Amino acid sequence: MRRRDFVTLVGGAAAAWPLAARAQQPATPVIGFLSVRSAVDSARLVAAFGKGLEEAGFSEGRNLAIDHRFADGRLDRLPELAADLVRRPVAVLVTAGGAPSAIAAKRATPNIPIVFVIGNDPVAAGLVASLSHPGGNVTGMTIISQDLAPKRLGLLRELTPNATRFAGLANLKTPEGQVQASNMKAAAQALGLKLRMFEASDEKEIDSVFATLAKDKADALLVGADALFDVHRDKLIALVAAAAIPAIYQFRDFTTAGGLMSYDPDIADAYRQAGVYAGKILKGALPSDLPIQQPTKFQLVINLKTAKDLGLEIPPTLLARADEVIE
Repeated sequence: MRRRDFVTLVGGAAAAWPLAARAQQPATPVIGFLSVRSAVDSARLVAAFGKGLEEAGFSEGRNLAIDHRFADGRLDRLPELAADLVRRPVAVLVTAGGAPSAIAAKRATPNIPIVFVIGNDPVAAGLVASLSHPGGNVTGMTIISQDLAPKRLGLLRELTPNATRFAGLANLKTPEGQVQASNMKAAAQALGLKLRMFEASDEKEIDSVFATLAKDKADALLVGADALFDVHRDKLIALVAAAAIPAIYQFRDFTTAGGLMSYDPDIADAYRQAGVYAGKILKGALPSDLPIQQPTKFQLVINLKTAKDLGLEIPPTLLARADEVIE
């Protein structure tokens, strides 16, 4: 074969490769949605994610498909769920419910763009190079829930000024939980408070924690932010009510479901922004060029009915600062 004929043959084949690759892509792009949480407790956040996609020009069933995978609070299921979505394959992989799902996704693929919503520092978690320039195939939103433990403890102390024994609940098997526990202890020490930490990484351990609290009751309880607690939200609220312990939670959903008080960023807005980012990537943006987003709004929610059931009178100064009061 003459050199000129060989070059022409190779050049023609190379030109055909992109066309062949495009021909193999589905007409409708598919987003993989991987969450540590359950489908039931994620409904509001999935809806917010959909609103973000709509802002970017996409809607499920019209020009987009979404394949959901929920781990129901079980971290051990994440690697296979992530691998399953990668095998499909999907155009963008969105992870929710904390760092474990994002880490599982990153380990599953170095190529598919990933958009996460987590509660801790993504740089410290090894997910991105920096907040302003993520690098690689990963970007997303951090709601910095791990850093809010001191603020929540301060609010809980203000609500129960005579309390002397505080308890904290965290899942130490997640990066966020480990940092939260450390922050809770540091905040208690700074305020001169006695804090006893409890750990729960599954439903059985949640029961065990409250069996202990039934015998050695704390004056107030600080519940950490964790997907496991979201999955078992109603049960957790019922256990706290049965123990008659004033408690502050990580998200508004707990307070609207009957919890006493919560202080959190606007988590629904973080999921909306994740939808916007996923849409931008579908249009050609690179994850490495999309900076990590952080919350700018925080909300204090108080449930007066629950306070009445506990025989608590909410200080007027605390009520005045509340963004929402449930009666």
